[in-house]
Amino acid sequence: MNVKWVLLAVILVIFSYVVLECSALPLPVGIKSGRSSSAYLTQDEYWFSQRLDHYSPTDHRQFNQRYYEFLDYFQAHDGPIFLKVCGEYSCDGIANDYMAVLAKKFGAAIVSLEHRYYGKSSPFKESTTHNLQYLSSKQALFDLASFRNYYQELTNKKQNLSNYDNSWFVFGVSYPGALSAWFRLKFPHLTCGSLASSAVVLAVYNFTDFDRQIGESAGPGCKKALQEVTRLAEQGLSTNANAVKSLFGAEKLKNDGDFLYLLADAAVTAFQYGYPDVLCSPLVEASSSGKDLMVAYADYVKNYSSDGGVESYGQQFLKNTTVDADSNGVSNSRSWWYQVCTEFAYFQVAPSNDSVRSSKVDTKYHLDLCENVFGKGIYPEVDITNLYYGGTSIAGSKIIFMNGSQDPWRHASKQKSSDNMPSYIITCHNCGHGTDLRGCPQSPSRIEGDASDCASPDVVHKARQQMVEHIDLWLSQCQDEDHGGIFVV
Repeated sequence: MNVKWVLLAVILVIFSYVVLECSALPLPVGIKSGRSSSAYLTQDEYWFSQRLDHYSPTDHRQFNQRYYEFLDYFQAHDGPIFLKVCGEYSCDGIANDYMAVLAKKFGAAIVSLEHRYYGKSSPFKESTTHNLQYLSSKQALFDLASFRNYYQELTNKKQNLSNYDNSWFVFGVSYPGALSAWFRLKFPHLTCGSLASSAVVLAVYNFTDFDRQIGESAGPGCKKALQEVTRLAEQGLSTNANAVKSLFGAEKLKNDGDFLYLLADAAVTAFQYGYPDVLCSPLVEASSSGKDLMVAYADYVKNYSSDGGVESYGQQFLKNTTVDADSNGVSNSRSWWYQVCTEFAYFQVAPSNDSVRSSKVDTKYHLDLCENVFGKGIYPEVDITNLYYGGTSIAGSKIIFMNGSQDPWRHASKQKSSDNMPSYIITCHNCGHGTDLRGCPQSPSRIEGDASDCASPDVVHKARQQMVEHIDLWLSQCQDEDHGGIFVV
């Protein structure tokens, strides 16, 4: 298959920072618009009226929040309800991944709520810093809790039942994986358990382990080539910045730090999403044959570019506050950076030695970005976030943590297993972000999460079997202790 089209498909579906922004104009609650795609179980939209500020007793403003439901396998009276958490992207439907297999096995419904301030679920028409004040993981968790209770009541009405609770189980990948774990932590009475896939539960100020994992996943030859690209790029910026940026089609990135961040992030996606050879093979070949390494990497970066293009890495791009369907991902990118700059940091900075990315992509670069894009006084309260949720010492129960061995984000996830919080590392050459649900490569999603493209499909199958065993056990305990009602802790 043509490498260019593989990479374009990867970014169009997965790369959440700069996906195409959808219109924020709300529809009346309950109205749906039908769309279909083989990549989705459903794209039929429904709407839920959500409270803007869950922490204010006097602010009663609401906004319309988009959600989806898939009921083909649902055993209405006693079947569980799987809540699939959406995150920092436009949630355009329920993906046809391994959750379809799980829903069929357990006779479950799948429902999925779009995260506030992303996609079509924006409370405001302008994402000014003032308007973004209601964007946080804490507000999002209350959104999920409110929606969970709303949907349970809706299900009861359809079945002519009262005071009945199906068994709920929560699923999420990446930031939604963290939300899944935190939902179980903060609202244990509303769910029987959760799957936290590639869950970034640890807010990290200086995330040097991220870069170290890139080097480890790349292997000696590819790592050396990437380090040489970084050296050549820094050298080019000091002599003729426009020429080196033009090679990558990145002339609009006036800030050199933004350009160097682009170069680093382009490499990250290959390991994060399970297609390392697409990046490394041409680089190692160019390095060994004496070809121009910068040209080889520029070809990769150009093919990798998302809808927003390399321009989306520019801070001027992120300062655009318009919430519009034609904004090329501005709203989603800006919303996520706001959460990064206020709650999580996850600052992907170079370690002190043997780094892959430029040392100029440092803490100051990130803090300057936060201030430039959102204004003075905006900084990530990492300690407060970890104090509130527990970081990797999270003290919830019945939470499954899954991580891919090649995923740099796993260093912000929980990797130490316990009886109540079993943790698994899926080890294979191309096991990355969300391998347990998405398969390999991570995107485009294979129908029903086909694992045949994984370098070690048996490892993925084993991890999934362990997942199923825990879900089965915890759902059974839910039903036994409350006869199909809410799990009591």
